[in-house]
Amino acid sequence: MPLSAKQTIVFSTQGLGLEGQATKAAVKAFEKANPNITVRIQTLSSSSNVALEQQQQAFMAGASTPDVLNVDVIRPAEYAKPRWILKLNKFHPDTAKFFPGQMASGEYKGGVYAIPWFMNAEGLFYRTDLIKTPPKTISQLIADAKHAMAVDPSLKMGLAFEGAKYEGAVTAFQSMGGQFTASNLSNLNTPANRAVLQFEYNAMNKYKITPSAASTWEEPNVQSAWLAGQTPFALNWPYLVQLSEASGSIVAGKTGWVPFPNVSGGPPQASLGGSDLVINARSVHQAAAWKFISYLTSNTAQIARAVLSGDPPSVKSAYNSTLFAKAPYFKMEPAVYNAAVSRPVTPVYASISSQMQTLISSVITGQESPAAGLAATAPVVKQLAATGG
Repeated sequence: MPLSAKQTIVFSTQGLGLEGQATKAAVKAFEKANPNITVRIQTLSSSSNVALEQQQQAFMAGASTPDVLNVDVIRPAEYAKPRWILKLNKFHPDTAKFFPGQMASGEYKGGVYAIPWFMNAEGLFYRTDLIKTPPKTISQLIADAKHAMAVDPSLKMGLAFEGAKYEGAVTAFQSMGGQFTASNLSNLNTPANRAVLQFEYNAMNKYKITPSAASTWEEPNVQSAWLAGQTPFALNWPYLVQLSEASGSIVAGKTGWVPFPNVSGGPPQASLGGSDLVINARSVHQAAAWKFISYLTSNTAQIARAVLSGDPPSVKSAYNSTLFAKAPYFKMEPAVYNAAVSRPVTPVYASISSQMQTLISSVITGQESPAAGLAATAPVVKQLAATGG
């Protein structure tokens, strides 16, 4: 359908609370600027698994709506392989305006299938009143954590991170320096990966800076420990910055956020999260859908969403004086995003992640050594990766 025609597009997305409000505000502003296009929001389940099923069911049914979908950064390749989503190269997207780590999540076999909507990457929170200089090496982090625990009896641990058998354990592994991108899948049994797994085990059992209970922790557990002032270091996502600086927070004005030191001593890396925008390949409103995506990734819309909901902009130029004047804490975030690396972009990511979750859990709970775990897991992952096409 031509862009000039009066039409309605459907936008499929999660988002309650402030995120939902931010989406409604963006839609209202878009419709005001484009009076011939109406956007109907299809609000998905708050459960990520159920939301995923809702979108997949529409694709499998061959439905022409929703037209635009908000998807996790690990999904574009999975959706591109069966040609559920549109190759966007014909719209000539300006890929250089986005952080390269997230832009890579939407590229598959030389084509661009997804556009970053808002950024997310995992970094190291540190208490600026307890840690004067953020650590750049893992040995310094261990020493700083032990020292903080020794001088401040109110601290219950030195480092909080997610170790439960779920996707968060995979991102923590990667954020600590685990080599886990598409190019690594042919051989995961490397010194770097053994070192990260050994560090996670040692943090609980040798260094005693992380409680053994962290083997069952997810992001909310890490959040609680940080916001309660129980730890000088915590590995978590940028949403925690806004919560930390909220009125009444006991860590307000004491929060820093940097990339986690690479356990093997290489350049730091931050596991990529966030959301991408894709267009249904069967949509009859493709031009209008692209117009909507273009608006959502404009500086104006990106800054408005960041201020209202705390979702970090995916557009590099949105980190400017306008944003910083309204939300100064965003100044610390680009350093982490510049270190962002994507998890493997492959249609079989879910199966590979399941193998990684089992591996990480078995090591940090002491069921097997890093060497034994990787030796058993690496060939399985290699075989799975070969089926991804």
